Amino acid sequence: MQFGMMDGYGYGVAGYGMLIFGFIFWILILIGLILLIKYLWEGGAKKEESALELLKKRYARGEISKEEFEEKKKDLV
Repeated sequence: MQFGMMDGYGYGVAGYGMLIFGFIFWILILIGLILLIKYLWEGGAKKEESALELLKKRYARGEISKEEFEEKKKDLV
């Protein structure tokens, strides 16, 4: 019995190609899921700035004077 370009199961080269592409497809799906979970995990873990950090930024931008900064800092600490 002669099969030509096909193996004993009748899939031939295209069958092996589909097997390889299927494997690559599932690896890409797995990588995508891992990246999605990582993104969601880090996004949910964002820290909120403390009042002192906000006060320092306001002072650095010149929104409040040194006296106001020191006074408000004493209230926070």
